Amino acid sequence: MSAGGIAAIIAASALLVIALALAYAVIRLGRAIDEVGTAVKEITSETTPLLNEVTTTVELVNGPLQSINKVTRSMEELSTKISESTSSFLDKNQIAMKAAGAVLTAAQLRKKGKKKSKKSKKADFIDDEEF
Repeated sequence: MSAGGIAAIIAASALLVIALALAYAVIRLGRAIDEVGTAVKEITSETTPLLNEVTTTVELVNGPLQSINKVTRSMEELSTKISESTSSFLDKNQIAMKAAGAVLTAAQLRKKGKKKSKKSKKADFIDDEEF
């Protein structure tokens, strides 16, 4: 055997090793793809009932929310009607407007009087403790 024959054998052996390494990598990659496919099937089979339960829950929650929406809309309409009727009543009756102003003024004065009496009671209590 000449040097060229030995080089050919070494090159053929190297190509064989490379081919075996590639074949091993392809086989491992195929198994990994199979495992991913199995995992996706398992996730799909577990997720589908969960999504059905979530859909059912959302439908069950939407029913009361629609009722609450109707009640809220009715309350809004009622408050609008009360506001409109109060405004029109006060606009038409100047005496009622003056009476409402007097009641508000009296309520504000009463609040101020309560605050002053509380402050004076605290001041008397503090003065009593000093002696």
